[in-house]
Amino acid sequence: MTALQAHDLWKYYGDFAALQKVGFEFAAGSCVALLGRNGAGKTTLLRILAGLSQASEGEVRILDGNPRQASVRSRIGIIGHGIGIYDDLSAEENLLTFARLYAVPNPAKAVDHWLERTDLARVRRGKAREFSRGMRQRLAIARAFIHSPNFLILDEPFTSLDDRAIALLQGLLKDALHQGATVVLSTHQLKEALELATHVLLLNRGKLAFSGVRTAEMLANPGWVYQHYGEAA
Repeated sequence: MTALQAHDLWKYYGDFAALQKVGFEFAAGSCVALLGRNGAGKTTLLRILAGLSQASEGEVRILDGNPRQASVRSRIGIIGHGIGIYDDLSAEENLLTFARLYAVPNPAKAVDHWLERTDLARVRRGKAREFSRGMRQRLAIARAFIHSPNFLILDEPFTSLDDRAIALLQGLLKDALHQGATVVLSTHQLKEALELATHVLLLNRGKLAFSGVRTAEMLANPGWVYQHYGEAA
């Protein structure tokens, strides 16, 4: 089953083309490492995949639907640059809000599970603004996974994570992939990304420079794909 398709995607900001004729296709259960230098178009592409932005031209389909449709967005989990939680709510209230938003069955039970899973049960009634950065990161991870998404979009998810949160996120991603979820992961931390990835997608100045299976050679030398395709136009 195909989980992700993009055909001739273009995205303009004024006269500037942030994406230029980008296309690819990946099966369900794939973990795609989305790579590229700063300004390559990675975040622009992820926002389109997440349904937060619309392509100027072309088409994208996720789980055989339009990511801007509520029925598709409800099956997507997102971790972006921002933490994405409400500072004035407690950890419990944050997760309850998102569980209800996603119509999670038995939301209270789901909240209890994810507070335990992220080691936040002891501070469940504490306000998020009072948490350390590591605690806030773990709460954001719980928020992204609470509705058991079939498709996960992660934009620089390991940036500024403490070791505990990195281990938690890596474990959750492995579990999700084992259960058949599809993951698109953008990061500059090549080693962590390639250890999880089944496929690699490289953007260069808004154009698709490489799309293919992650090889043992890439894993042994994480910079290989940049060395061979990084200057492609």
